[in-house]
Amino acid sequence: MAKHYSRRQFLKTTTSIAAASSVAPFINCGSVEVIKPMTRTLGRTGFEVTSLGLGGQASLQWTPEGIDPAAIIVKAVEKGVNYLDTSNVYGPSQVNFGTAFKALNLVPGTPGYDEARRRSIYLASKTMVRYSKGANPEVRGWSEGPEGSLAVEDLKRTLSTIFGDGQGGYPDGAYIDLFQIHNLNTMAEVDAIYEGLDNPDPEMERIGALAALLDFRDGTNRTGMNPQEEKLIRRIGITGHFSSPVMMECLQRDEHNIIDTMLIAINANDRQYLSHQYNCIPVAEAKNVGMIAMKVFADGAMYTKEPRWSRAPEDVVRVVGTQELPSRPLIEYALTTPGIGTAIIGIGQVDTDGSSCQLEQNLSAAQIQPESFSSTDREEIEKLALKARAGQTNWFQVEKQPLGAPREVQATTENIDGKLVNRLYWQTAYAADQPIVRYEIRRDDELIGQVDYQPQTTKTPFAFDDNLETSGRHVYQVVTVDGSGTSSASDPIEVVSV
Repeated sequence: MAKHYSRRQFLKTTTSIAAASSVAPFINCGSVEVIKPMTRTLGRTGFEVTSLGLGGQASLQWTPEGIDPAAIIVKAVEKGVNYLDTSNVYGPSQVNFGTAFKALNLVPGTPGYDEARRRSIYLASKTMVRYSKGANPEVRGWSEGPEGSLAVEDLKRTLSTIFGDGQGGYPDGAYIDLFQIHNLNTMAEVDAIYEGLDNPDPEMERIGALAALLDFRDGTNRTGMNPQEEKLIRRIGITGHFSSPVMMECLQRDEHNIIDTMLIAINANDRQYLSHQYNCIPVAEAKNVGMIAMKVFADGAMYTKEPRWSRAPEDVVRVVGTQELPSRPLIEYALTTPGIGTAIIGIGQVDTDGSSCQLEQNLSAAQIQPESFSSTDREEIEKLALKARAGQTNWFQVEKQPLGAPREVQATTENIDGKLVNRLYWQTAYAADQPIVRYEIRRDDELIGQVDYQPQTTKTPFAFDDNLETSGRHVYQVVTVDGSGTSSASDPIEVVSV
């Protein structure tokens, strides 16, 4: 049963853990016996994923001496973990999955193939390429494949590496449950992945990644890149560490609900930056997009690693929490963030001793219901997390910004049934460290109405109608108000109605 900490219980628990020097450098954060891992529905995919997923980095990518990365994957699957993460830009990670999948009889067409177990697993990989055809030198994106590799080539490389010969071949019946466009950082990258989506033409100079991935999801050939009309992926997703506004834009432009999942950085220092949990996460939740949390420990910066991208085996975190900052509450924070389905965590090492086995400790901590913690409990974990580099751990995330004003405010005057109406339009503001609760409408410095905040799931703007009794000149402002009462007003906009 999931544990619910009151503020007093939480402080008492973390204090007692800090005093338990006999277990250093490993912190036994509770029982590690998990008979059947908890599952949650991953948004509109409908798949029941375990609340802990196996991350594809750490020792699966940067393998320290004496570690068998395939054994980590095998142990995770045998413990019941069914969300498995890897990527084309994680070096040998996909090779290690291939080794483990052979040991687990998960390769179609081989003797002993365990089709039922394969169906029970949700295998996710990624491409960092933004185009399926052509390129734009102004748009970032890369592959660890041959120079000039495109999104479809990354997809087939994943299939060949995990299920096939590693030389481009893969067996009939091989598929990826989720293929994601990875690490979106700029609006130009969003433009790139959407290029040609609505009306792809094989003669186009450039076609974005989404159009081709849709072909390989549906078994169609609108782009001309899937002549055999193969169905190689089940779902399409996006991932982002850096910018909530970029992720929001990507979700809002998805008019046909192609994007089924979002992998997003979320940890207890999120509110020290431009918060994901109050910006892109509510948009994804409102669209029933399945959400996967990553960077639960800030990619190791909460513990032994410097705040930067990993580069070598020495960067792999090998501890299970510390006396000052136990790992359990950090995992619980990510998994009690509304909308999160699972949290992927890279594993540095496994051990027969549960108290020093990262996998078993993380799995134990992940057995928690989303509603188990109150806002006060989560605030206490945020205070605890400040012990790691004074909260400055999320080096991969946009710096903290004040509450934003409504964006792109416009106004029109219309005559409706003989009555003058000034209609205001605006795009959503960006939240700071509190959720937005409403937009207030001011006319000539006087409050005349409000619009309750709702996550903006499309590019259709918010709107407010001011019914006028007489024509004339008026000055309007739209004001964002968040949960703390902080407000931020748009620039004044003058409307003259006649």
